[in-house]
Amino acid sequence: MKKAKKSCDLKSCSFCKLCLKEWLPAIDLNRQTLHVNKGEAFIHEGEKVTGVYFIYEGAVKVHKKWGEKELIVRFAKKGDIVGHRGLGNDTYYPVSATAMEPAIVCFIDMDFFLSSLKVNHDFLFQLMMFFAEELKVSEKKMRNLAHMPVKGRVAQALITLQEKFGLNLDGFIDLILTKQDLASYTGATYETVFRVLNELVDEKLVKLSGKNIRILDNEKLTLVTNLPG
Repeated sequence: MKKAKKSCDLKSCSFCKLCLKEWLPAIDLNRQTLHVNKGEAFIHEGEKVTGVYFIYEGAVKVHKKWGEKELIVRFAKKGDIVGHRGLGNDTYYPVSATAMEPAIVCFIDMDFFLSSLKVNHDFLFQLMMFFAEELKVSEKKMRNLAHMPVKGRVAQALITLQEKFGLNLDGFIDLILTKQDLASYTGATYETVFRVLNELVDEKLVKLSGKNIRILDNEKLTLVTNLPG
């Protein structure tokens, strides 16, 4: 990582949006705007917690070790917080975070972040609601890993990613996603995801173009998530 030439505009992420206007000069003094290369990790699982990050540009995957494999916990885009799983009594990050494309992130050290929570009640409330929603999503994902067949998990993942990242001008999900990342996100093997994607293409539910994926029929793809294991 290195210092980014482009600085955060102090209005793009939830932190700046929800903090008091009077607090923005303090944020400006205590932030670091950093450039992260594609494939570069800026949070490492097991390292001591130093602070949190907000994504200003780019896409990031949050992942952790799962036996000998990698499990992608979530994806983050512009405006999202990353590193918040380091909050609490455990002072070590339980996850890693890696840029999926060149990214600009805003780093806030933990002492200042905790001080900000005590002062900015609107942000604290929204962060609490975010934690509650993230807990529900994590519980649902663990249930799906145990009970939903891989085809359903892949279908659900594509629907979720389209909702989060939207579409590019060509109608594809606006995230360059490798089959390995999709496998890590759905808790499946690369070979199985490769086969499932080809099945979805044959069924005319999705279209592939390199690493780009387009959902052709949302309704029918949703039905795939309800198929029994």
